[in-house]
Amino acid sequence: MADFRTLDDLEDITGKRVLLRVDLNVPVKDGAVTDATRIERVAPTITELSDRRAKVILLAHFGRPKGKPVPEFSLRPVAGAVEATLDRRVLFAADCVGETARAAIEEMTEGDILLLENTRFHAGEEANDPDFARALAENGDIYVNDAFSAAHRAHASTEGLAHHLPAYAGRAMQAELEALEKGLGNPKRPVVAIVGGAKVSTKIDLLLNLVKKVDGLVIGGGMANTFLAARGTEVGKSLCEHELADTARQIMIDAASAGCAVILPVDAVVARAFEAGAQSAVVDIAAVPQDAMILDVGPKSVQTVNEWLDRADTVVWNGPLGAFEIEPFDKATMAAARHAASRTREGLLVSVAGGGDTVAALNKAGVAEDFTYVSTAGGAFLEWMEGKTLPGVAALMK
Repeated sequence: MADFRTLDDLEDITGKRVLLRVDLNVPVKDGAVTDATRIERVAPTITELSDRRAKVILLAHFGRPKGKPVPEFSLRPVAGAVEATLDRRVLFAADCVGETARAAIEEMTEGDILLLENTRFHAGEEANDPDFARALAENGDIYVNDAFSAAHRAHASTEGLAHHLPAYAGRAMQAELEALEKGLGNPKRPVVAIVGGAKVSTKIDLLLNLVKKVDGLVIGGGMANTFLAARGTEVGKSLCEHELADTARQIMIDAASAGCAVILPVDAVVARAFEAGAQSAVVDIAAVPQDAMILDVGPKSVQTVNEWLDRADTVVWNGPLGAFEIEPFDKATMAAARHAASRTREGLLVSVAGGGDTVAALNKAGVAEDFTYVSTAGGAFLEWMEGKTLPGVAALMK
């Protein structure tokens, strides 16, 4: 974190206007927030700044209103959920720039919290328009970014603002960056990556980057079928991108030259229908019936994964090993997740995980709290794993 300013670098901020970019893109049904996880993540930064007597001005986007005001994408209903989570008053302004925002900010007293309306109600936000960034900056003295989940986008409130005001990472952003540094930036070795999911096509950049950085790469989910097929293994009616066989072979060649072991399933759970309670069987990976599909990796494969976890000091995880949403095809993901969690609890493993399906799987296994860090950032987490520069992070560098 030496390259980034954090709240620890902020001196007396009493009465200062702090523009705090947060992720409040939460699910709302019938005007009520149904999952406040993202609000809870940024609550420590909001309360710390408020307790230090700053005027805390929240900037956030909500949905995709495409650069114009759309009532259903108003942040007004979210203000109540923020208030409930913080257990302190949250004011609301019906615009994020202009006279409406300015008047609301002028009425603030030290320690107040104000949520401004959806930044994406202005086309200048997603265009990272310099004039819009300047208009936002006029309302603040300091800029704090606590929205890692939006850091892969070069928008006015995530990147442009940092060019106009002194910029700092909030506590959630700081925790994310520190965890990612432990995961791949400067990890304790050996490092194992577990990558699953349906398609290789969505994770080519990720795999090409990981084979250069990790000691072992476990490939599961539907993507493993593409690698198996590329090696000449029959995968029956399984989800498989046969057209990417050359890509899969190239990734395995790159891994071999980098000294990275690629760990593929040696057995599989197969079924003839993808539905709950479908009749299934465990077969050797070389004996997948032509009329069946692979829906999970088998117990021998799980044992191999767990042996790699026993050897590792660090694991980075993105994607399930099988079709975990439906039993019994969740067994491998659950077993590996619980083993990684157990090693983490014993202080033997640094475990960093992220991605929507991964978070859902860890929650289903009841172990999300036991991992060193679980990122809810989605696209930003994936782009970080791909080795890409995130504009919102780069803008915070000293």
